[in-house]
Amino acid sequence: MTETTTPTIAVFAATGSQGGAVTDALLAQGATVRALVRDTTSNKAKALAERGVELARIDVDDAPSLAAALNGVQAFWFMTTPPGGMQNADTAGETAQGIALAEAASAARVPHVVFSSVGGAERDSHVPHFGSKRLVEEHLAALGVPTTVIRPVFFMDNFHWFAPTNEDGTLVLRLPFPDGISLQMIAARDIGTIAALALLDPDSVPAEIEIAGDELTGSQIAAAFAEHTGIPARYEALPIAALDGQDDMQAMFRWFAETPAYQADIPAVRRLVPSALQFSGWLNAVQYAPAF
Repeated sequence: MTETTTPTIAVFAATGSQGGAVTDALLAQGATVRALVRDTTSNKAKALAERGVELARIDVDDAPSLAAALNGVQAFWFMTTPPGGMQNADTAGETAQGIALAEAASAARVPHVVFSSVGGAERDSHVPHFGSKRLVEEHLAALGVPTTVIRPVFFMDNFHWFAPTNEDGTLVLRLPFPDGISLQMIAARDIGTIAALALLDPDSVPAEIEIAGDELTGSQIAAAFAEHTGIPARYEALPIAALDGQDDMQAMFRWFAETPAYQADIPAVRRLVPSALQFSGWLNAVQYAPAF
């Protein structure tokens, strides 16, 4: 009788929204997860350890720590974000982070990498934090690392922050985005599910895939909030000038409005993951409640 072992999958930023969703999906499939984290003593890291996740302390600027963390893993998931957040996005820092992780995977001879990029990264969007991710995609290809590139669209989870306000008993949702144009969206949970599929069975997922679970206009999003909460709601489009001083975010919302923007094949995504959430399902799944 031959012994079978569960694969060990390395997950970068496992304490974050995307990395946490990937970790959840992998654990549900019985995989062994090695979380690459900056602080193994944080409460979030300790909570992962209590669930049986291995912890590996890494510093993205320290190549030996990355190589050690990736030693012996069967696959590796990572994403990148601009250091310091999106207010004044450090896209050069984001690309440097991604290149360091890609090179570590190459040096460790990781059999398969799944990189979470962004929808439209390959389509010359002129959105800075899309371009920085595209450079990481290209670097992985140049290194010859076997890679699946997952390109999520706008996160449904962003509506925790882009939430409607209660104004005289009506929920008012405002975004710098014209009504009448649909915005594709994906739940972080479903990014994790698709990433886990690609990590455990690379042949089950296309080598490059843009992913979305729903596509709604501003008024349709407001209607979903109304139906979920039982509170009347409406949508008001803000001018793009509302994002003056936030060049990266302004470029993204301008791209949403002025081009076909996201182009995920939602029926194909649903064939891959039949449980992929529509926006109304996400509101239910997160038990959304107005914060007032």
